[in-house]
Amino acid sequence: MVLRLALFFALLAAAAAIVSACSHRAPPAQVQNACAIFSQYPAWRRATERAERRWGLSQGTQLAFVNRESSFVANARPPRTRRLIVLPGPRASSAQGYAQALDGTWDWYREQTGNRSARRTNFADAVDFIGWYASMSQRLSRISLDDPRNLYFAYHEGHTGYNRGTHNSKAWLQRAASQVEADARRYDSQLRSCQRRSRWFR
Repeated sequence: MVLRLALFFALLAAAAAIVSACSHRAPPAQVQNACAIFSQYPAWRRATERAERRWGLSQGTQLAFVNRESSFVANARPPRTRRLIVLPGPRASSAQGYAQALDGTWDWYREQTGNRSARRTNFADAVDFIGWYASMSQRLSRISLDDPRNLYFAYHEGHTGYNRGTHNSKAWLQRAASQVEADARRYDSQLRSCQRRSRWFR
């Protein structure tokens, strides 16, 4: 009986994955190259430009957050825990989408911005959320918008946690934030270069 239930849930998950894969864009072919990402998905360039104008957060930092949080997978979610070894249990959190936003934080964003129809699986909504959250970090935690490392700490720990310094005792999070910073600087540098060379950025 247990094996039959496990097989049923496995088939159900596979079917859901197929449907989901058909309804969302595949991750970019070259996730380490901002110019290649925007060449493949021009709408993403326009979305990050809008978010930068609105919130002041660089396009490269937006991409670095998305890369870290979801690897550019639209419907990314934390893996399920397991019950009785094989049965799927609850997920570790409600994080979902490109930005891996939690239910409560996403609701806060929609309420604050009036963007009631925003979806976490929509890239434009996700980067607008990242820009908005960074602006809140600037206001609530006094973090510069040009400081991807500390912006990521606040993004992961929440503003209360960041202000208490909870990130300081987490070595893995320190490494993750350093990688986000390196990615953000590289993406922004790449974009400055290809913007000078290519008309399709104008």
